[in-house]
Amino acid sequence: MADLVSLGELLIDFTPCGKSENGSPLFERNPGGGPANMACAAAKLGADTAFLGKVGDDAFGRALRGILRDNGVNTDGLRMDKEHPTTLAFVHLNEAGDRSFSFYRHSGADTMLTPEELDRQAIEGARIFFFSSVLMAEGPSREASLAAAELARRAGATVAFDPNLRLSLWPDEGEAKEWILRAAPYADILKVSQEELAFLTGETEPER
Repeated sequence: MADLVSLGELLIDFTPCGKSENGSPLFERNPGGGPANMACAAAKLGADTAFLGKVGDDAFGRALRGILRDNGVNTDGLRMDKEHPTTLAFVHLNEAGDRSFSFYRHSGADTMLTPEELDRQAIEGARIFFFSSVLMAEGPSREASLAAAELARRAGATVAFDPNLRLSLWPDEGEAKEWILRAAPYADILKVSQEELAFLTGETEPER
């Protein structure tokens, strides 16, 4: 039984890292993905954690698997895809330091996770099950996400859900709202920002 089982995207973030001698922007390769970050953070605090997801069976994917293991996260439920590449994201900062993202994700390995590939034993043994909406933006991974959440609920786990709104990943806002609202009822804990609350409810005042 794991203290926390996290399902979601595991990807490469290329983050700004100064400029070259020619003045061109430099980017540093870093591990990314909210659910993977959650698993690593909990492991560093002493929790027994596992990560479920999919990466490409490429240099990026193998590096990400190694980073999870180095951080004490169980990767038995991480699938390696020989046909689809690991998802990449380039992070951009404006003058105020606010982030924006350019994703290279169409048919990315994380979106190809199917319900049949889920580690059911890990989910059923979890004390806390965590997932986010990013896997639901496209591909069979949206069905896998809801199937995992339902399995966790039936097994008696505490379910935590992060809407993690990234509209650039979705075909349109309506589809994003529909699928996020499908997932939210599974959650005992909703990790949500004020912006996400306004998007989902139409209310701009948190109290309401």
